[in-house]
Amino acid sequence: MKLVTNNSRFLILPDWHIPNLPSRILSLCQKRLPGDWQAIFGHRLLLLETFVDPQRFRGTIYKAANWIYVGDTKGFYRTRQGYSATAVSPKMVFVKALTPDAQALLSQPILEPAYRTGGSKLMLRAQQMQSLPEFFKNIPDPRRPQGQRHRLATVLAIAAGAILCGMRGYLAISDWANSLSQKARQRFGCRCQNKRFIVPSLSIIRDVLIRVDPVHLDQALQRWNHAYAQDDQSLAIDGKTMCNAIDDQGYQTHIMSAIGHQSKNCYTQKKWAPCP
Repeated sequence: MKLVTNNSRFLILPDWHIPNLPSRILSLCQKRLPGDWQAIFGHRLLLLETFVDPQRFRGTIYKAANWIYVGDTKGFYRTRQGYSATAVSPKMVFVKALTPDAQALLSQPILEPAYRTGGSKLMLRAQQMQSLPEFFKNIPDPRRPQGQRHRLATVLAIAAGAILCGMRGYLAISDWANSLSQKARQRFGCRCQNKRFIVPSLSIIRDVLIRVDPVHLDQALQRWNHAYAQDDQSLAIDGKTMCNAIDDQGYQTHIMSAIGHQSKNCYTQKKWAPCP
């Protein structure tokens, strides 16, 4: 989705009927946008999209500018709890390719390397690997003492290391852990069995991350970040709505993050309280 951007609103008021004005404005934006996008985000933009409410408009501006009508949405809308239960107002969807091969590129099962974008990645040094478990050692373990095969600090350190290196999701974290060399596993404090260091399994990583106290985890990460992360001259505050994450009160989870401009590291994340 980072290769597609949305035009949220474009309206020519009735008193401004100037010949070819809408098409001219859209054309200028389309020519300017790819360069700005590349300069700011570091990768190309392939497709523009917009939504039109057919109960109020007909999308004449976009049709005149050679945007392609591809169909209607299902009509669900965002609510505080997630999405509406019933479809109310389907929207017309128009798209505009910024390159002749946009459809072919976006239809590939695996994107070409030049278009694979994601979070910032870094390579952990040996000292950083060894230090991570120390920052997590005082976090209370939510698991029962019986049957524990891996220290909590080790599991959290491996998960944090994987995320710092760009991994997203439990499976990606587990794959990253399994790819660690024996020396790297030793630095993370993995247990030794038959002269080999064993990493936690996918189920253990998932169970720990779900059950660990997020406040204690956040505080430990902040301490590690303060000790090892690059100094940032300024921070950006960003809010996100987490898909399919509903709290015990039935509200969709909202997260606010503080991101360093220079390092692109996340300093902290806090859950928003739902608005009344």
